[in-house]
Amino acid sequence: MENTPITLESTLENLSFEIYNPKTDKSETKMLSDYKGKRTILVFYPADFTFVCPTELKDLGKIHNEITENNAEIFVVSTDTIFSHKRRKETESLLKDFNIPMISDRTWNLSRYFNVLNEKTGNAERGTFIISPDGVLKVIEITTEPLGRSAHELLRKIQALHFIETNPGHACPASRNIGLKTLQPSLDIAWNVWKELE
Repeated sequence: MENTPITLESTLENLSFEIYNPKTDKSETKMLSDYKGKRTILVFYPADFTFVCPTELKDLGKIHNEITENNAEIFVVSTDTIFSHKRRKETESLLKDFNIPMISDRTWNLSRYFNVLNEKTGNAERGTFIISPDGVLKVIEITTEPLGRSAHELLRKIQALHFIETNPGHACPASRNIGLKTLQPSLDIAWNVWKELE
């Protein structure tokens, strides 16, 4: 893999990865190209047997159907083995109905590629990456380990990105949800953005 750090608007390599699929209770090998034409979301977390991580996974599980309904695929990623993923799913009550594919990044290839590997612990940091249907990186979000993320904010970003891509020239204001006004940036509104949102 390349050593140059990826940035927003980078076209990503066709990465391969191993997953534990909770739906089938099987391991599978996949590539990013398997999801060409769909938005792909990678949610990195430190480890299976921790404290904040299962709360994030449960939160993501609640919106899994809405994510797939928006022509997107989501994966959660840690440096644990697929056996650890399977065991965590079986033993954590919070994950009783969890069906999101769980990537095992034992080689650290993905964590290093996305610049979220903690070299001291061997764990991934909390990083969220949204990739466009044509393989371009559109969102990078990295937070400190004790801070859990919001699945509903992730869903808002997915929906907003879809709107922007299907409505060229528009931009989504802060906390913009489906059905609310968007902006069409121009010199005319540079000093009067508020008028566009009334």
